[in-house]
Amino acid sequence: MPKNISFRDRTRALTRRHKIAVAGVATLGAAALAFSAVPGNAEPTTSEAASQAQTHVAYSTKPIKDVKASVTDQLASASLKAEAAKAKAASKAAAHKKAEAAAKKKAEAAHKAKTASRSAERAAVKPAAAKTYSNNLHGWISESLDIMKAKGIPGSYNGLYRNIMRESSGNPNAINGWDINAINGVPSKGLLQVIPPTFKAYHVKGTSSNIYDPVANITAAANSAADKYGTIDNVNSAY
Repeated sequence: MPKNISFRDRTRALTRRHKIAVAGVATLGAAALAFSAVPGNAEPTTSEAASQAQTHVAYSTKPIKDVKASVTDQLASASLKAEAAKAKAASKAAAHKKAEAAAKKKAEAAHKAKTASRSAERAAVKPAAAKTYSNNLHGWISESLDIMKAKGIPGSYNGLYRNIMRESSGNPNAINGWDINAINGVPSKGLLQVIPPTFKAYHVKGTSSNIYDPVANITAAANSAADKYGTIDNVNSAY
């Protein structure tokens, strides 16, 4: 210690050191007291903190799981919606395709019916092929019989043929110049020897107006015989 320090100063220095020493002792005593106050079975403070941290972590996992579940649910819902939209689109496409097929079938049926109708119309308006007859006695009688049938005039092939052969021998230009009709100025003419007034009275529409025309002569004579005798088949002599 320096010699020039007074007693008072030394006393102050000593007092300061004493205070520091006392404070140190007090601090050590407090620490010992605190350590002794901890129960024997108590875990260190660090263990308690770790336990609390673990507990906190355990509780913190729940919201994480909830968030994960929510995201999964959202993805599943979106997937279901996508599948539903896809199924709806497929159903709509199938319905559209079915409607198109039905419309096509209907159009084809209509076209077919229209075509059949046109064919029927053409068939209806198409004139039947004209029947042809030979230019001989057989052809003349045959044509006359068809006309007689259409007009409702009775007579047969045999009845016509028999009377024709007796009256003119099958000559369409035959003329009688000696009987009473000839004497009266109206001679009989043609295959069935018909006088002009009778031919005119019983002429059948659609045949020639020429008394020498074979078909016109036969048809008018058969018409006259049907009026007087019922049918040309009942005539066996001059009439």
